[in-house]
Amino acid sequence: MKRNKKERQSLLTDTIKDNPFITDEELAEKFAVSIQTIRLDRLELSIPELRERIKSVAENRFEDEVRSLPLEEVIGEIIDMELDQSAISILDIKKEHVFKRNKIARGHHLFAQANSLAVAVINDELALTAKSTIQFTRSVKEGERVIAKARVTKIDPENGRTMVEVMSYVNNELVFKGEFVMYRANNEM
Repeated sequence: MKRNKKERQSLLTDTIKDNPFITDEELAEKFAVSIQTIRLDRLELSIPELRERIKSVAENRFEDEVRSLPLEEVIGEIIDMELDQSAISILDIKKEHVFKRNKIARGHHLFAQANSLAVAVINDELALTAKSTIQFTRSVKEGERVIAKARVTKIDPENGRTMVEVMSYVNNELVFKGEFVMYRANNEM
């Protein structure tokens, strides 16, 4: 169904308000217009690009929640968090994350995303990685989006340790999994 510009822009604003994480490509498909048209509409409406929207949502929503490290030190953008329970972050793999010759992401970026998410989910002033067991299950390439999901599996207040499992996906395909044993400073919860 073809819509006029005003109608499309109104629906575009509502759609982005409902889902700030929707991509320009998904919007173009939804409204049956070109990506360029979506970008021009966003520009006219002063709606920032996806990366800026994610950053803004994360800063506004989680800046008071994350206790264990400054939000800007988290690798990737946190999009959901329940302290001592679970967290989700997004990392778009760009040119600076990959090897030049084959465009495959360097493993330390995937590890850093998972590890910083494991730290961020801890409800304490200080959380450090005591031990990690990791596995890369497939290569990640430039242009792919990695969604890391952290889940607290055990809190042991006696020895100040919390176990966090992190699974990272590209298009619902597992690309990384890690188990992190986190030391927390405050043993009382």
